[in-house]
Amino acid sequence: MEKSPANEVRRVAFCAAAGVLMSINIRTFVHTGGLLPGGFSGLSLLIREIVQEVTGTAIPYGPIYFILNLFPIILSYRRIGRKFTIFSCVTILINSTLTDLIPVHVITYDVLLISIFGGMINGFAISMCLKAGATSGGTDFIAIYASEKYGIDTFNYVLIFNALILCCDGMLFGWDKALYSIIFQF
Repeated sequence: MEKSPANEVRRVAFCAAAGVLMSINIRTFVHTGGLLPGGFSGLSLLIREIVQEVTGTAIPYGPIYFILNLFPIILSYRRIGRKFTIFSCVTILINSTLTDLIPVHVITYDVLLISIFGGMINGFAISMCLKAGATSGGTDFIAIYASEKYGIDTFNYVLIFNALILCCDGMLFGWDKALYSIIFQF
């Protein structure tokens, strides 16, 4: 994208829309299906689920997601680029804030439909970030940094990270939702 003021506004709009879409997706499809998206979003939901199971206390998603993103944000700002990081932070902040504010809305209870359509919506939101020259945060920051710094393909490492999250979820809360989460992430 060009660096004109109109294009900068367009980039912010894409990132903001992606954050809103991700929040709505978490509160509709992900929540209803008990699924875990990939990356730090999935890790945040898993941490939330573990804390609730152990303590009986429901903690909000947003602070967990934001705290997990702090180090990657700093790394990205210093090593990848200021504008890239700022635009990415628009998505992260909106997702962190709205996910706890938007009420849960059930569209369907069919977990296969939830996995497929929720995954499509999530993929579309991530594509919006990429189109804006940004990211949705978390492991994407780390993957881009490692790719640029060391010239390595980080896809397999992100895949392993997501697989570990799903294995933890499966062992703790049941394999059916963890397996449906693979469809969602794909």
